[in-house]
Amino acid sequence: MQIYPSIFNILMFLGALILCATGTWIVLRNPLRVGLDQPDARRKLHEVPTPRLGGLPIFITLLAGFAVAALRFPGFLDEWWPVILTNVIIFTIGFLDDVKPLGAKVKFLGQIGAACILYSLDVSIDDLTNPFRAGAHFLLGPWSFPVTVLWLVAIPNIINLIDGMDGLASGFGLLLSLTLAFVGHFGGKPEMVLISVVMSGALSGFLVFNFPPAKIFLGDGGAYLIGFFIASSSLLSAQKGSILASLLVVIVALGVPILDTLFAIIRRGLRGIPIFRADAEHVHHRLVLMGFSKSRALVALYSVSLVLSLLGISLLARRGLAGPIVAATVFLLALFAVRYLGYVKSWRQLRAQVDEALARRRDMLYSSVYGRATEWEAERCATVDEFKVELVHALGRCGLHLNAVQNSESLPLQLIDGSTCLVYGLVEDATVRERWLAKADLFLPALNHAIERWKIIPGLNVTAATSENPVLNHAPKQQT
Repeated sequence: MQIYPSIFNILMFLGALILCATGTWIVLRNPLRVGLDQPDARRKLHEVPTPRLGGLPIFITLLAGFAVAALRFPGFLDEWWPVILTNVIIFTIGFLDDVKPLGAKVKFLGQIGAACILYSLDVSIDDLTNPFRAGAHFLLGPWSFPVTVLWLVAIPNIINLIDGMDGLASGFGLLLSLTLAFVGHFGGKPEMVLISVVMSGALSGFLVFNFPPAKIFLGDGGAYLIGFFIASSSLLSAQKGSILASLLVVIVALGVPILDTLFAIIRRGLRGIPIFRADAEHVHHRLVLMGFSKSRALVALYSVSLVLSLLGISLLARRGLAGPIVAATVFLLALFAVRYLGYVKSWRQLRAQVDEALARRRDMLYSSVYGRATEWEAERCATVDEFKVELVHALGRCGLHLNAVQNSESLPLQLIDGSTCLVYGLVEDATVRERWLAKADLFLPALNHAIERWKIIPGLNVTAATSENPVLNHAPKQQT
């Protein structure tokens, strides 16, 4: 009898794997060709349009797991229905965006709404027990609401942020789900073990098609579902008021994506780039630039995540005694990543590097002023020729050109009508190219407004989009 739950959970894992793999195969054979992620010759460097509806089979498999748990554990729905409801909501928001973009603000408001609903249904962080000191605890009081909402919104966005390489977010989700199963085990919650095992099986089945080269992507629906599932389920992983240890386990297991997100915020803040603007300087991008293949980079990141997951589990197994070791390991990992992934070129020259970054920030803010002014010119100018004069002047002040010049490289900009136009900048390497692309993007609102008003801008190097390939055929191919 003692080993029966383990056998049952193994069978559930295998069943979830088969169900999700079958569902993913069916999605791949979808004749409607909806929810395709088109390559753009910038960050989306896959060769052909790829479905991004991978969250659907994962979602269906998870619902099946909830159904089995409801049959197996009396009272399961009484405790879990708020989590099930809000996971359905968060997946629906992401899935709709995968089919037809909703916009960042709509998605963010939807995430906050789902978090508020879960909080209102009494699933929250209220009373935290210190896992490192017996009997020590403190009440959050009025801070309970913002802390709970922050937790529920941050984790899905962290998972979505790292979903920039085939198999990365789904692999991390698999390790996190297995970690959550251990949390449920130590918390005496067999229903959580079962649901986490089902999610692990679903992600394993999905990885069959998502491992490089990916035949299908998670999409926002899948990334949001994984993140919100981890965040919401962790709130039920222990008795009410004693969940700090469980949250710490998840935080430690999320060490790689959390550090990556922190690096991105600091990097973009220093450069004057919007925090939510995608770039190609995440940890996995850095590993590829260092010479790792995609598969080797994934294995390296999986290995680090596995070690961190085991360290997080040790916090529960050793009842907090492993805390100093875990803290020191995460700190050393952060220092290693900052230095050897090239975020800091030299500790001795750190001040000079920060000064250089601040100079680039001033340059970016300067360019943003011209970008905004050019947008106003698109509204103010009486003719398209008058606007073109202002556009050329503004681009020139920012070091950009409408036509190729010596040592310049084309920078593709996707316009609102689906076409792609080229501007040119003096690109020296991949990092410099990313900065030029960020600068060129500042002029997108002006170009889109002008296209809407005059339909065509004489002298602008534009290639119309096609249903097969919306990217310019002559755009330079980048290294991945």
